[in-house]
Amino acid sequence: MAMRRLLIATANRAKLAEYRLILRGIDLELVSLAELGISESPEETGATFTENALIKARFYFQRARIATLADDGGLEIDALGGEPGVRSHRWLGSGGDDSDQALVNEVIRRMKGVEAGRRAARIRATIALIYEEGGAIREKTAEGAIEGAIAERAYREIRAGFPYRAVLVIPGRNCYLGELGDEQEAQISQRRIAVSKLRDELERIAAGRGAQLS
Repeated sequence: MAMRRLLIATANRAKLAEYRLILRGIDLELVSLAELGISESPEETGATFTENALIKARFYFQRARIATLADDGGLEIDALGGEPGVRSHRWLGSGGDDSDQALVNEVIRRMKGVEAGRRAARIRATIALIYEEGGAIREKTAEGAIEGAIAERAYREIRAGFPYRAVLVIPGRNCYLGELGDEQEAQISQRRIAVSKLRDELERIAAGRGAQLS
C-alpha cells in the first residue's frame, strides 16, 4: 500500500523542516504547498490561534483533498496583557515596519524597565488537522507552548521568519530559544507538544483509516 500523504500547509521552509523532524517515525509522506502547486492563501480573520489554524486547514484541505495540517501561533507576554498574541506577525500595523528586526525592537522597547518577576512569556501554537474517515470529514485541534521570559536585550542573531526566538529565554537552559539548534528546538517546541496530542489521529491516517479523497 502506498504511503499516505499529509499536507503541511505552510510556505515557511523552516517550519516545514521542523515538521519533518517532529513527524519522524510516523509513516506519512509529508508534502508541501509548493509540491502540490498551491500558491493561494486565506485571509486570517480569526480572533484566536485556533480559529486561524482552522481557517488555514479548511482552506488548503478543500484544495488538496488530502489530510492537511496547518497551524497558527505567536508570542504572548503577560506584562502586555498577552500581546502581541494573534497579531504577532502584524503587530505593528499594516502601515508600519513589520520586519523581524522591527518586531524584536518593539518587544524590547515595550518591556524596558519591567522587573524580572513580571517578564513571563511564551510562544504558543495551535495545530489544526483535517482528514476524511468513513465518508466524514474529521477536524482536530491541539495546542502547545514554550514557556520562558523576555530578555532585557535581544539575541544577536534573528532567524528569518522567527523573530521572537531572539527575545525569549528558556528557564533551566539559561539561553535564548534562538540559540538552540534545529534538533534541540524540535525536542521542546510548541509544535512538538501539539503534535503529540494528535498522534493517534496521525497514526490513523498513516494506517489508511483516514482515507484520501479523490
